[in-house]
Amino acid sequence: MSRVVLVHGIAQETKGEESLLLDWYPALCDGLKRAEAEPVDRAEVSMAFWGHVFRPAGRRTLGPPVLDASDVEQGLEEELLLGWWEAASAAETRVPGPEEPARLRTPRPVQRALDALSHSAFFAGLGESLLIHAARQVRRYFTEPAVRAGVQAEFARCVTDRTELVIAHSLGSVIAYEGLCAHPEWPDLTLITLGSPLGVRKMVFDRLEPAPAGGFARWPAPVRKWTNIADSGDAVALAKELAPAFGARVTDVPVHNGARAHDVRPYLTARETGAAVTRSLRRPGASA
Repeated sequence: MSRVVLVHGIAQETKGEESLLLDWYPALCDGLKRAEAEPVDRAEVSMAFWGHVFRPAGRRTLGPPVLDASDVEQGLEEELLLGWWEAASAAETRVPGPEEPARLRTPRPVQRALDALSHSAFFAGLGESLLIHAARQVRRYFTEPAVRAGVQAEFARCVTDRTELVIAHSLGSVIAYEGLCAHPEWPDLTLITLGSPLGVRKMVFDRLEPAPAGGFARWPAPVRKWTNIADSGDAVALAKELAPAFGARVTDVPVHNGARAHDVRPYLTARETGAAVTRSLRRPGASA
């Protein structure tokens, strides 16, 4: 029965609601402090956790299977990796771009993308296998109906008549958008998206449910206010502004997150995010 519902992004399957909140909640309070606002009570904040939907059953091996370029599926997985490569090379001089000559031993675009991303500060700490797992998780959400339904059920379970604000990061913004569109009967609330890929044509935008029409997406009926926050160097939020595709009621706000441009913590600690949260929450005793 929380006033604020948080929605995480990809690659969180071995965590849980409470462990994620250990990172998210202090960062949220820091952002409110930067905006000179009061913190939100911890009891008023919950995490819509869906990572376990992707957690495989136990097996007689250690850890997830190790993937390499030969395991990348053509279509969405390949397109995502190539898109991340192009965005990272545009933002970081250390990352060689697609236009640079290929080394003889790595002529395949996917392998070149993985090699280039290994030099990225943005993707620091993510090896080749984890990058592929991340792209695969996005692909599975969009192409496996049972996975999509399971994730959506977890989000819907957390939104109640007391919810005033949904804050969604990365793929979580897709989940929140689709869930809000699917439930026009929900009470009015505010949506804040962080590092959202919702506006990325073909890979994300054109796969949304409900399907966009004429290049424009449907407005999620329960949303009375929507603030989209993106760092210019965020390689996941390839389309930084959502208003052109989702309507002029979206307020697009730029922030600077440093080297880890897609990390949720600098998004939450930003003054701009704190200000958006403050505007979104009703004051105690105020009418809806």
